Amino acid sequence: MDDRDERSARPSDQEDPFEDTPRADPARGGARPRAPRPGAPRRPTPRSRARVGSSVQAVGPASGARARQPEQPTRALPVSERAPQGPSAQQGSSPASPSRPSSRQAAPVHHHEGAGSAGGGAAVPPSGPQGPDQPGGPQRPGGPRRRSRIPRPMRLGMTLVALLLVIVLGWGAGLALWANSRIEHVDALSGAADTPGTTYLIAGSDARGGKSVADDGTEGGRADTMMLLHRAANGKSYLVSLPRDTLVDIPGHGKYKLNAAYSFGGPKLMVKTVEEFTGMTIDHYVEVGFDGVTDTVDAVGHVNLCIDKDVDDKKSGLKMTKGCHDVGGEQALAYVRARYFDPTADIGRQARQQQFVAALMDRVTSPAVLLNPFAQAKLAGAGSGALLTDDHTGLVDLGRAGLAMRRSMKDGTNLSIPIVTENYQTNNSGVAILTDETETKQFFSSIQDGTATAKSGD
Repeated sequence: MDDRDERSARPSDQEDPFEDTPRADPARGGARPRAPRPGAPRRPTPRSRARVGSSVQAVGPASGARARQPEQPTRALPVSERAPQGPSAQQGSSPASPSRPSSRQAAPVHHHEGAGSAGGGAAVPPSGPQGPDQPGGPQRPGGPRRRSRIPRPMRLGMTLVALLLVIVLGWGAGLALWANSRIEHVDALSGAADTPGTTYLIAGSDARGGKSVADDGTEGGRADTMMLLHRAANGKSYLVSLPRDTLVDIPGHGKYKLNAAYSFGGPKLMVKTVEEFTGMTIDHYVEVGFDGVTDTVDAVGHVNLCIDKDVDDKKSGLKMTKGCHDVGGEQALAYVRARYFDPTADIGRQARQQQFVAALMDRVTSPAVLLNPFAQAKLAGAGSGALLTDDHTGLVDLGRAGLAMRRSMKDGTNLSIPIVTENYQTNNSGVAILTDETETKQFFSSIQDGTATAKSGD
C-alpha cells in the first residue's frame, strides 16, 4: 500500500494536528477544510516550499493524480545554533519553520547548491566580535588569564631577597658546623653543685713550643691570663680579671700562686682552685692558646689599643708609642702579656687585657667583618683552631659568652678583686698578691646574685 492509500484508509474521526476540525474528503461530498485559525500550526500544502538544506522536494499532481516521487536519501541535519537576528539571517529561511531555542552561540550557516532557488548559495557569516575571550568568539582554554596584583619589579625583588636569605643562612650554618668540629675538648669541670647564674672560666695558656711564644726552657704550660665571666640570674653580666700572682690554696698542694694550679694538675685542678677561691661553680671552661690570639687578630685585620706612654719592652716584644694604634696579632699578644715595664705589674696587665678583649669584640662585630665572608671564614678557622673547652661546651655556649662579655663592657661591669697588698712575700712563690678572705667571699657573692657594682672591686 502506498502513501495515498494509507492516507485514504485513515479513519475520518482521527484528528489532524495541523487542523482545527477533522479532515473531509471533497470527492466523497465532504466540506472543504477550513482555513486554520489564527495561532494554530499550518499544515504544509503539496506545493509548499522546501526547507532550506532539506532533501524533501515539492510534490505536485501528475496525470490528474498525485504522482509518487522517488525516495531520496535524507541527509542528517547539523545541530543548528540559534539563528542570528537581522535581515541577512532571514534570507532563505522558511516562514513555516520556527527557529529552535538554544543556549549555545550562533554558528555560521552554509547553504548548499540545489537547496532551492530561495536559499541562494552564499554563506551567512555570524554577527558580533569573534576574537579570543570576546562574547561572540572562541574562548581561551582554561579561561582568561588572571593578572597578578603584585607589580613585576616587586615580585623580582622578593625573589632575590628570599634567595639571598637562603644563601646567608646556609653559609652561616655550614660555617658554624665547620668551626664547631675544630674545637678540642678536655675533661675540666669538677662536678660541684650548681650555683645561681652561668659562670665561665677563661684562661690564656702560655704553653711553650708555639710560634707565638719562644721556648725558654719552661716545662709544661701555665695559665698566664685568667678571667671569670658570670651572667647572673637577673641578667647582669660581669667580667673579673684574676691576677696570676694571687696567693690561693691549691687543693692537695698548699699555698701557691694561682697560675701554678695549671702546672700542677692542668685545667681540672685549676677549675677546682678557682671554685674554692670564689665560692662559685664553674659551668664552662674555655682555654685560648697564645697562637690563637695572634691568628684571631690577624683574621679580623687589626685591633685598636691605647697606651699612656712610650714602651719598648724586650721581654714581651711590645713596642708602642703613646696614644692609640691599630695593631696586628703579634703586637696585640705582646700588649696582653707585657708586665715588666709597668710598676703595677699584674694590676696594670689585667687592665690591658680587659682593654684588648673590648677592642677585639668591637672589631669582630664591625660591618667590615660581619659582612665579609672571607673574614668570617678566617675568624672561624683561627678562633676555633686555638680553643680548648670542656666536654659540654660548644659553639653556641661560646656565642653566649661573647654576648655576655660585650654586655659587661657596655655596662661598665669589668671588675677587679679587692687586694690587701701587691708585694706579699711567700715561702714558696716569692712576691705574691694577698687578698682578704672575708672581703673576697663578699665580693664574689655580690657578683653571683647580680648586685655588684664597679666600686665593689675598688
